[in-house]
Amino acid sequence: MDLNSDLGEGFGAWTLGDDAALLELVSSANLACGFHAGDPRTLLATCEQAVTRGVVIGAQVGYRDLAGFGRRFIDYESADLVADVIYQLGALDGLARAAGDRILYVKPHGALYHAVVHHERQAAAVVDAVRRYDPDLPLLGLPGSALLRLAEDAGLRTVREAFADRGYQPDGTLVPRSSAGALLHDPAEIAERMVRLVTDRTLVASDGSLLKIEADSICVHGDSPGAVAIARAVHDALTAAGVAVTAFAGGSE
Repeated sequence: MDLNSDLGEGFGAWTLGDDAALLELVSSANLACGFHAGDPRTLLATCEQAVTRGVVIGAQVGYRDLAGFGRRFIDYESADLVADVIYQLGALDGLARAAGDRILYVKPHGALYHAVVHHERQAAAVVDAVRRYDPDLPLLGLPGSALLRLAEDAGLRTVREAFADRGYQPDGTLVPRSSAGALLHDPAEIAERMVRLVTDRTLVASDGSLLKIEADSICVHGDSPGAVAIARAVHDALTAAGVAVTAFAGGSE
């Protein structure tokens, strides 16, 4: 099972998360591309750290929204979104290549991630951008989303993602961050949930119902409180259960 985290989200003098510690635990790093977070120096350094630790680099593309951390919906014209995603892919890929590697997958961030679950036009724009930049790049997203369906239709490889530190609604989408139960905090409880996810393909939703979740990768948000402790608990619990933490793209941890 792949274990990923959103990293490289500091900006200038502002530091967010403990990227160095998380890179010791995850197999894939979703790096910001400068639109929702991340400045070139931070991202180059994070790419270099990922390469040193053998962690696969992915591009986390988002809305052009530094002030809102990419968590506010923007009603883009399709051509603008296609160009913005291609721009972000090229920027991070250049930094990754300078660090000795390259981007090996793509994951939307924040409001864009949630929009492309149901927003057909924006999902199609993201798929078109990835296809035009490099059709060999897998797309990481929510199972059952418009993004993954359209990506498959376009011949792209898709990777299904589950979230360790987020609550789920009965329909399989995430509990909105503005609602109670959106964020999970107990590392032991989260680790137990993730072992159940991997072994039984099930999770308990916010209303107590049982969800069937098919996932190829588990995300721990790098900006979550206690992210390192959560990632370590999940990593160790999976390993103890006989599940290897291995990247879905490129090499492995």
